Amino acid sequence: MSQPIIETATVRLDADLGGTKDEVIRSLAGALVEAGRADDLDSLVTDLMAREGKAATGMKGGIAIPHCKSEAVSEPSLGFARLDPPVDFGAKDGPADLVLMIGAPAGGGKEHLKILATLARNLVRSEFVDALRAAATPEDAVAVIQGVLTPAAESSSSSHSPPSSSTPGTTGAATGTDVGGGQPLRLVAVTACPTGIAHTYMAADSLAQEAEKRGVQLQVETQGSAGATPLEPATIEAADAVIFATDVGVRDRGRFAGKPVVEYGVKKAIDSPGQVLDEALAAADNPDARRVAAASGSGGDSSTGGSGSDEHWARGLQRAVMTGVSYMIPFVAAGGLLLALGFLLAGYDVAFVWEEVATGFTLTDLPGQVWYLDGEIVSAGTAGAEMLTHAGLRLYLGAVLFAIGQAAMGFMIAVLSGYIAYGLADRPGIAPGFVGGALSATLGAGFIGALVTGILAGYLVRWMTTWKTPRWLSGLMPVVLIPLLGSLAIGLIMFLLLGRPLASLTSAMESWLGGMSGSSVILLGIILGLMMCFDLGGPVNKAAYTFATAGLVVDNPASLRIMAAVMAAGMVPPLAMGLATVVRKRLFSPVEQENGRAAFLLGASFITEGAIPFAAADPLRVIPSMMAGGAVTGALIMAFSVESYAPHGGLFVVFAINPVWGYLVAILAGMLVSTTAVVLAKSARRDPAPAPAPAREPAAAAA
Repeated sequence: MSQPIIETATVRLDADLGGTKDEVIRSLAGALVEAGRADDLDSLVTDLMAREGKAATGMKGGIAIPHCKSEAVSEPSLGFARLDPPVDFGAKDGPADLVLMIGAPAGGGKEHLKILATLARNLVRSEFVDALRAAATPEDAVAVIQGVLTPAAESSSSSHSPPSSSTPGTTGAATGTDVGGGQPLRLVAVTACPTGIAHTYMAADSLAQEAEKRGVQLQVETQGSAGATPLEPATIEAADAVIFATDVGVRDRGRFAGKPVVEYGVKKAIDSPGQVLDEALAAADNPDARRVAAASGSGGDSSTGGSGSDEHWARGLQRAVMTGVSYMIPFVAAGGLLLALGFLLAGYDVAFVWEEVATGFTLTDLPGQVWYLDGEIVSAGTAGAEMLTHAGLRLYLGAVLFAIGQAAMGFMIAVLSGYIAYGLADRPGIAPGFVGGALSATLGAGFIGALVTGILAGYLVRWMTTWKTPRWLSGLMPVVLIPLLGSLAIGLIMFLLLGRPLASLTSAMESWLGGMSGSSVILLGIILGLMMCFDLGGPVNKAAYTFATAGLVVDNPASLRIMAAVMAAGMVPPLAMGLATVVRKRLFSPVEQENGRAAFLLGASFITEGAIPFAAADPLRVIPSMMAGGAVTGALIMAFSVESYAPHGGLFVVFAINPVWGYLVAILAGMLVSTTAVVLAKSARRDPAPAPAPAREPAAAAA
């Protein structure tokens, strides 16, 4: 390395850096900037807070490790603070007095990350933590940290197999755990966190140390930023149980199919390795223990809950519903835009006769002037008949595009249900979930039916995967028996029990929405606007969007107004933040100003997530400001009776909006309200320029 990862200039001992983790992080980030290790304070703070938003970095024992990879960092760097008073970083056992802030270059090589990983692993060693608390001077603290990093640096330059690639927590001869009276139990584990710098390796070493104390054979695969060496197939085959300590999906999860499994987040493995090992050892000796599903596949982008997981059932259910929504959205976006293009070419009245036009005519037999009545093409002289706006090639192509869009939108309910079940039960849940969604559409249960059938199918299939079956039958379970029995059960439940009540509930809700008027419909617009801007693309935002798209019907004005309110309000946050970076540039960092330029296009395209970088860096001022503007936009959309025939597209589908002026005025009003609010909020309390916190003279007793 060109220079040590830490220097005395980035150390603060017994310092008061503020009362919140935001202030502590900004102060330590400022120390890195002043030391020449980073070149953009605001960008570094934004990246650090974005990582904090994924999961708290406070650890058991009064330790916090905020960390990130950032373009602002020029070389791997560490800021260390011993706080007085301690500050809450989200740990369950109380605030942290030791803060080690790790910054890695965004494009740095893996050698850098290996050094940082080594530091993270040492934080689970009590002697290392005690030495940091006893350091009398910044020089002492630097010496303690460099003492554990120097061997790692030498190893990374000379060893072909870096310690962070695979963490073999194996001991030579196991002497402690021998449940069955024969060979000692053998465990394997996988650890992974969103960033892959700190928690991944701390969890691995925490489990390995606990296993060594007990004499348990354990090998850990760390799926981190420093790379990963997969466990040998023979090692997995010989394992009696598997531990997944991850906050993200397990890569190639299918390698562990059939093994008893215990699943936790990485923090559980760090804080309570003994409990995790106890459960894994118990699972290894329990024939009824939950096992890795045979059809888990290799993606591993979702992990199911169940016994042995500390994820609350409600959070697991929420994650499954969001999985269903995320898979549904592409169908909605593609189908909705095709419907809008059909309207553009053939006019809104094509919605009444699209099927007859698309299937009854061809390119060589184009329709002439078409008259319709009650959704059917009739002759020109029929009483009460109306004439379509367009004819010929334009009408035919518009009807074809509309037909394709309808086909895509027709998958929406089934996809939502199917992938909710997938989020709960992995691949075996897909078929029963899709069947339940299809029946929901057939019976008129709609969006509510999709939620119910997806959840029922997911939990039903999860239960079925726990069945003990003969070995000769186990291979048929995920591909034949579970889909068959699950689909049959969900189908019978829908036809015999739930289908008609859910359809009646859906119909009643549609009637209620259609009958809303005056202040009640404006209140609905305000609520939808607040939801769209509350978490900027998160679960609440997606719930509002799914509510609008699932009920979108071209001949139902209430559903068209709801769709317009949701889309217009969702455009406000990125547009407002983009405008704010223009009118008050001094309030924003260069990186935020660049993000602001991109936010204009994202907002115009109805991509609410374009405001997330701003909210992650300053949530208390940005999010309420965005919600204020979203509420104004939602209310005005309802007041102006704006209707949207397209479920996506933003300003690029104005041809599918009526009236366009109301749509544009509502967006502009919300944009101005949010811009004004965020500028005033940021101007009222500017963040002070970072200054090195004076190190207190350590008391003799403390030394």
